[in-house]
Amino acid sequence: MNLQKIPATVITGFLGAGKTTLLRHLLLNAQGKRIAVIVNEFGELGIDGELLRACGIGCDESGADNGQLFELANGCLCCTVQEEFAPVMELLAARRDQIDHLVIETSGLALPKPLVQAFQWPSLRNTFTVDAVITVVDAPAVAAGTFADNPVAVDAQRRADDNLDHDSPLAELFEDQLATADLVVINKTDGLDAAALAEVEAIIRKETPAGVKLVHAQHGRLDLGVLLGLERAVEDAIDGRKTHHDEEEDHDHDAFDSVSITLDVADRQRLLDALTALVQRHEIYRVKGFVALPGAAMRLVVQGVGQRFDSHFDRPWRADDLRTTRLVLIGDHLDGTALQNELQAALLADTATA
Repeated sequence: MNLQKIPATVITGFLGAGKTTLLRHLLLNAQGKRIAVIVNEFGELGIDGELLRACGIGCDESGADNGQLFELANGCLCCTVQEEFAPVMELLAARRDQIDHLVIETSGLALPKPLVQAFQWPSLRNTFTVDAVITVVDAPAVAAGTFADNPVAVDAQRRADDNLDHDSPLAELFEDQLATADLVVINKTDGLDAAALAEVEAIIRKETPAGVKLVHAQHGRLDLGVLLGLERAVEDAIDGRKTHHDEEEDHDHDAFDSVSITLDVADRQRLLDALTALVQRHEIYRVKGFVALPGAAMRLVVQGVGQRFDSHFDRPWRADDLRTTRLVLIGDHLDGTALQNELQAALLADTATA
């Protein structure tokens, strides 16, 4: 039987841009399409994988009618394509008659180009084709001057927020994610006026290949037809998309640390306030995790990038859940024990003065 290749969509973007939110919306509106998902998580807790499993579409490790979720937790995909990615793809290839589309969500630290180049391997090329690379952009972050080509704007942003002192390597990563894009989703546009949005688009246009479309989104809500079925066959074109890391033998993310901390939390707002203060004192780029509040039957999800934090209850605690508060902090030169002690002390101090 001559089976068509499985189209694969790669969703990339910087930390906190909204990749998982976009993916959840896509899966909840799959219109009967059988979508397999690979989620690449950076950190000790599989936060994004947990959120996807909770969306109620039946994608878990054991497989289900609507799809199967594979979570690669040992580093970003661009670093582990042989160790982890290839075996998972072989499993998917064996089930090619059960899959209509594959979606891969990379970590915020991953370079898309090496991942797409893996689809040139004969073992993958015969079964898969890269439908498109979709880069999700945090519009307010770009509007604030992050990753801008203007060094004055970047320096002003760094002085205003100490946690942006890492701008050079992250700017290159941001530009590489745009340079490999077939579609750019400018997310979180609802908080920007027309002038700010036009400036964001101008910055993005400088880094994207000619002809790449920019689409606006709030909370990742886009029609399935916009995201899937672009038929770019990116594996055939990716070598011509120039990035900062083309001449490197390999790359690493030694500048980034991921630490997991456990806390006793009594109040939602006190935790968010304490985290906001913490990221001003340390090089913390991203915070995400699950929170157990006293007397609350629901699990609280906390996610933050820079000094912007969001929280919402996602589902009831299950009987087999470890009902505790665990957060993952991603940043530069992080001491997990010291950060846990500092944050817990802040929470206890707030409780004592309340």
